[in-house]
Amino acid sequence: MNDFIIGTTLLFTDPIGIAVFIGGLVGGLVFGAIPGLSLLTLAAILLPFSAWLKPEHAIMLYGVIYVSGVYGGAITAILFNIPGSVENAPTAFDGYPMTRKGQAGKAIGFAVTCSAVGGTISAVLMMMATAPIANFAISTFGPIEVFAVIFFGLTVVAGIGTGSLSKGWLSLLFGLFLGTIGLDPVGGTPRFTFGSLYLSGGISFVPLILGFFAVTEVFIQGHRTASGTHSPSKISVAYPSLLEFWGMKFAVVRSAIIGWFCGLLPGVGATLAAFISYNEAVRWSKEPEKFGKGEPEGVVAAETANNAATGAAMIPLLALGLPGGALTAIMIGVFNMHDMEIGPLIMVEAHDLVWVLFASIFWASLAILALGVVEAKGIVHLLRIPFPILAPCILIFATIGTYALRASIVDVYVMFGAGVLGFLMRKTNYSIPAVVMGLILGQIGENVFSQAMVLVDYSVIGLFDTWVSGFFLLGGCMTICLLFYRRLKAFTNR
Repeated sequence: MNDFIIGTTLLFTDPIGIAVFIGGLVGGLVFGAIPGLSLLTLAAILLPFSAWLKPEHAIMLYGVIYVSGVYGGAITAILFNIPGSVENAPTAFDGYPMTRKGQAGKAIGFAVTCSAVGGTISAVLMMMATAPIANFAISTFGPIEVFAVIFFGLTVVAGIGTGSLSKGWLSLLFGLFLGTIGLDPVGGTPRFTFGSLYLSGGISFVPLILGFFAVTEVFIQGHRTASGTHSPSKISVAYPSLLEFWGMKFAVVRSAIIGWFCGLLPGVGATLAAFISYNEAVRWSKEPEKFGKGEPEGVVAAETANNAATGAAMIPLLALGLPGGALTAIMIGVFNMHDMEIGPLIMVEAHDLVWVLFASIFWASLAILALGVVEAKGIVHLLRIPFPILAPCILIFATIGTYALRASIVDVYVMFGAGVLGFLMRKTNYSIPAVVMGLILGQIGENVFSQAMVLVDYSVIGLFDTWVSGFFLLGGCMTICLLFYRRLKAFTNR
């Protein structure tokens, strides 16, 4: 407790520190909500300037950006079906349908509160058990275990966003196929590139996500306008009641646990946490068919988990020098710029600095709650903008964000191609969430699967060697069997 007080004192007794804290909070919220820019863009812009800051201010800045940016991406995901970053994609699955039903205030309220709860829980656990938990996670979770977790998550994806099992599985397999485009992670052999230099690097997440969500939605609403069936989103600033929050208690606890453990795994982080948590929400629900149609628990699951992963990601970073993602990898560079080496001795050599980081993450999580409550009451009025004005703004915004990512016009073509494909999928009741999950989890899963097969000497049986991998692999297989059994039973009953 004394260390936390010291860190808080160092954070808020210095005017420059307060300014950096507020700047990181606002900057993370803004850049997190701008598709195509994301946290990495802001982190890269600020990296040269961080060398001129005090070490504690530089490290604190990136911690605050990480926390606030993950929440910022939820705003546009809920209001306009435009995830600010990849980890906010599951938020859009139910957040935007809630907006269409006139529940934007509730969706943002759940996102704000659960982001704060998930982040705060994660920060507290981070302060309590950085070294021992990091050592346990690193010693227990290797490529084999991570692949097993991803396989387990993929087994419930097919049932999301569509009532047809066959269409769900076809959507998932298509997403997995998209993830194979590019170079083989083992041998570097080109796959489905057709001689294109662009495709050799694989398909970027951002153009596809913006295409499937933002562009598709513009096409859908444009088609409805042309056919005379368009209806604007209902505007409501109603905040969730205490009773509604209490009804989500089990989902919050489950999602916080999932997010925490996903955050502990190097290279996994908030993205996998959000998808796995959403999948488990569907899995545990008594009415899974409601997900993808405006189910508040979907927003709760995604936003609790991706924010819970932020504090947990600091544990392997600080204790063992292993980054959980791109932004935490940049943080290693910030430490190095200030002549500090991350590792087991960091808690001794830079004790006060580490606790400034811990305190900043904790207070940033609480600040999101205060800021978000005010924000939720006003930001929903953006929905009053007429569609003929809003649609071109969304397309221009998405195009700029996509092009700015890699300065590639091909990314823009991919985005609009994904928009057309998403429009056709929506019209034929195929699952866009399953495609997105298949793409993202498939790419991560293929990399760790390649590493896992090397470790077990290419023996499939070897994947079951540890209790963790065996548990998740068997659980995934049982899920597939149960899913098909339920659908077969329903078919025979008809």
